[in-house]
Amino acid sequence: MGKYAVTDPATGEVVNSYPTATDEEVEAALAAASAASTGWARTTSVAERAALVRRVADLFDERKEELGALISREMGKPLADAVGEAEFAGAIFGYYADNAEALLADKPVELSDGEGSALIRHAPLGVLVGVMPWNFPYYQVARFAGPNLCVGNPVILKHASQCPESSAAIGKIHQDAGFPVGAYTNLYASTAQVSAMIADPRTVGVSLTGSEGAGIAVAEVAAKNLKKVVLELGGADPFIVLSTADLDATVADAVAARMDNTGQSCNGAKRFVIAADLYDEFVEKFTAGLKAAAEGIAPLSSVGAAEFLGEQVDRAVAEGARFESAGKRAGAFFPAGVLSNITADNSIILEELFGPVAMVFKAASEDEAVAIANNTPFGLGSYLYTTDREQADRVANRIEAGMVYVNCVLADAPELPFGGIKRSGFGRELGYLGIEEFVNKKLIRSVF
Repeated sequence: MGKYAVTDPATGEVVNSYPTATDEEVEAALAAASAASTGWARTTSVAERAALVRRVADLFDERKEELGALISREMGKPLADAVGEAEFAGAIFGYYADNAEALLADKPVELSDGEGSALIRHAPLGVLVGVMPWNFPYYQVARFAGPNLCVGNPVILKHASQCPESSAAIGKIHQDAGFPVGAYTNLYASTAQVSAMIADPRTVGVSLTGSEGAGIAVAEVAAKNLKKVVLELGGADPFIVLSTADLDATVADAVAARMDNTGQSCNGAKRFVIAADLYDEFVEKFTAGLKAAAEGIAPLSSVGAAEFLGEQVDRAVAEGARFESAGKRAGAFFPAGVLSNITADNSIILEELFGPVAMVFKAASEDEAVAIANNTPFGLGSYLYTTDREQADRVANRIEAGMVYVNCVLADAPELPFGGIKRSGFGRELGYLGIEEFVNKKLIRSVF
């Protein structure tokens, strides 16, 4: 059996398996990408490349039902959510197709001496390796490949081993859209082969979305070989409630923020920090809401993922926390629940819970709420609920995270940059920042 396999998380059945790429296939992929970098990328305009990306966007929309079914089987996402992810991926490709020319246009520089002219020109860097995760198989690829193909950077995609069929489907879309050989390559590479591709002199950079451990490994290889790297890693995002005009609506948002993708979202809300005067009522309603949302819940990505989450919860309880849940684990199905009574010495405080389990904390003041929110090695996203605009601005400035959403959840958009700080990684994807990560910002100063 090959390393790449479709294992239905709902049943544990291995549906299909695929062999890992041979070293000869890896070399062919690098050679083709390098040829595309020196040929296609240099002989086409941004507008021509964006037109191909527009076709990718259209094909995602045309094939969204088929694409949704693939990831629903591969990683357990409910079909409606899976189709919605394919639609969002198409929207991201469409955003870059529509805006690449403006985003990559020459940017004049005003000269202090007024002699001659100067500008910044955005030029391709070269071949990129993308290491993608299983939890959002289409969305993650779109936000990496879309902007870079517009720039003219050929990409080699190593997707998660449990997503071989959806990753092949994305490759087929790019082929059908008219991209030349080497511009976009789907490769069933091993970890060792990825390291070798990053080290290869034909590769100029790597982008990884995944675990902290994987990020460290990739960053180490990249650093040794002086390659640029973008990392989007884990998160333990706080959901801070300081005041609200509608507690039920806030609770509903909290449930949605925790249960998105069955709790398997890097920027999903995971630690709920609630003002003392709202704490008891919030926790009561929030717990009830999570339990209700657990009816008909989808499985986690694998039995192993559910077992690991169970070990974390059991350890937290052994260290003094209280866990109230909707039931007991069954295979890859994990009951939604809430961990409370978490003391400062409980090790769970510093961990990410990747599944439908929330941590709740009581804050006696704004300062304490901020301190609890920042007491994490991660710094991806955050959520803040308050009726006070001045407080919103003040607290948003104090939160240690790459993103702050005030009085809203699930509000990501193609034009909004995404990324974190601390051990959540570095670099940005999406928006204008995303398209500027892997470009040569070339200064051209002229005097005539």
